[in-house]
This record gives sequence, structure tokens and C-alpha cells, in this order.
Amino acid sequence: MRPKKTILCVDHNEQALSVRTFLLETRGYRVIAANTSREALEVIERSLPGTIDLILCDLIMPLMDGNELVRRAKQLHPSLPAMIVSGTVNAFDRAVHADVFLPKGASSPAEMIERIRVLVARKRGPKKAAPTALSHAREFPTYAHATAS
Repeated sequence: MRPKKTILCVDHNEQALSVRTFLLETRGYRVIAANTSREALEVIERSLPGTIDLILCDLIMPLMDGNELVRRAKQLHPSLPAMIVSGTVNAFDRAVHADVFLPKGASSPAEMIERIRVLVARKRGPKKAAPTALSHAREFPTYAHATAS
């Protein structure tokens, strides 16, 4: 069984956060829920790179919007994928730091889950190729020594 992927889910609206958390957990994700951007940043600061697989946040939040949260999160963990959702359909131009923007209400939960699946898979990156004989030759060079007779 593969380990569960961890998603940091951030929304100041407790009902939206609860619904999103339930949706993700029923699809097999481990969810860390945060009600504020500050709380989310604290979670990211305490986590080792790679332990959070995705940050999913609302765009419009008090004190620090989702775009600023994502910008700061990527400063701490540059490879952390981010998805921003917003009820303001034309807000995508403000979500410049996210990898994906989804307008609330204009996308289905199934679409959100599929986008998350793709982002989490992309985070893993390509499979590493097995080392070749040539790469071993560079790691352990052999030297021919000439001996004088």
C-alpha cells in the first residue's frame, strides 16, 4: 500500500474547509487543515521539505491572501505544488504564484481531485534512471601507471 499524500488545506471559512477536508480524506489523502494563512505558514516552517505534498488554499483570506501564502510557502519549500481556489472567477490573475487556479463553483469536486492527483504526481518527478557503467567509471576512475624498467 502506498503511503498517503499530505495536503495542507487552508481556508478561513470553516464550512468550506470542512467540506474540502472531507472530500480529500475520502479520496485517501491525509489532510492538515488550517483556518488562517499564518497557521499554515507555521505548519510549513515546522515541516521538512517533501513531507507536505500540496498546499490547497482559498485566494481571498483576511490578513494574508492565498497568493501571498503560496509565495511565502514556495520560499520555504520551492518544490511544493500549490493550488488556489476562489469564488471570484476573475481572480485568476491574482493567483500568480500557484501552479493551478480553480474558480469555486465553476469546477466540480471531481475536477479538483483530478487536478490534485496530477499535481501530486508531478511533485514526485520522473523516475531516476539506473546508473550506467559510464557513470560508475566517472565515480571510480582507473589510472594506468607506467613503470620504468
